Amino acid sequence: MKRVLALDWLSPLQPRTRQNDVRGRIQDGLGEWFLQSDEFLRWRDKGGESRKTTLFCSGYPGVGKTFLR
Repeated sequence: MKRVLALDWLSPLQPRTRQNDVRGRIQDGLGEWFLQSDEFLRWRDKGGESRKTTLFCSGYPGVGKTFLR
């Protein structure tokens, strides 16, 4: 009987290749609307308190969350 490892079930994601691809496709100014929004600026400017919170961007796969940086 062949022993199956959990790692055998995972696909090779190649994160470095993915990151380089994303970096190469980012457009200048993309996401500025978000970074300049009142809601984001209030969250960012909370001072020490904001460091205790997490900014969570939800959305369907492929809608562009990775490109907002």
